[in-house]
Amino acid sequence: MLELDHLAVTAPSLEEGVAAVEAALGVALAPGGRHAHMGTWNRLLSLGPGLYLEVIAPDPAAPRPAWPRWFGLDTRGAVRLTNWVARTGDLAAALASAPAGAGAAVDLDRGDLRWRMGIPASGSLPYDDCFPALIQWQAGGHPSERLPDAGCRLRRLVIGHPQAAEMSALLALADPRLVLVVNSAIAMSAEIETPAGVKVLQ
Repeated sequence: MLELDHLAVTAPSLEEGVAAVEAALGVALAPGGRHAHMGTWNRLLSLGPGLYLEVIAPDPAAPRPAWPRWFGLDTRGAVRLTNWVARTGDLAAALASAPAGAGAAVDLDRGDLRWRMGIPASGSLPYDDCFPALIQWQAGGHPSERLPDAGCRLRRLVIGHPQAAEMSALLALADPRLVLVVNSAIAMSAEIETPAGVKVLQ
């Protein structure tokens, strides 16, 4: 079974992404770190136990990798909620049952955190990036355990796609917060309960 792990807001610069998300939600993001393998860096927000949101962008202090960055970051424009990540206890099995293009397992780290993740060679995930990136945490625990509680919780993650029913059948994930909608337009939005009420990230 898969579980919701985190949401990814991509941005052309980390400063721009953080400013947009903090303005939308009315809360401050916590420090994150750098990902040497991908030349990216991030800031984080707790969404409760076992779940968080990251704002991620190219790291101007890091060399551009020889392969496409994750979450399609090499081609992204405006700040936007573009991806979601699901965790598994058996990444090899999860990737074997995932649709083509879900990626190959890569060992990654940030500080003392260690994880394995399915990284697509193209930098983009199946179903127009609506299929989740798959992750298996290893040493160092889960990032949500280290984040301050800003009083934010995910109410719903709504994903619209013409093939939403097909995608749902491929996902071994039962979470009432995940809503897949058959829609001619591809869209992703997160309804987040904050201290100032429910806010929507798109």
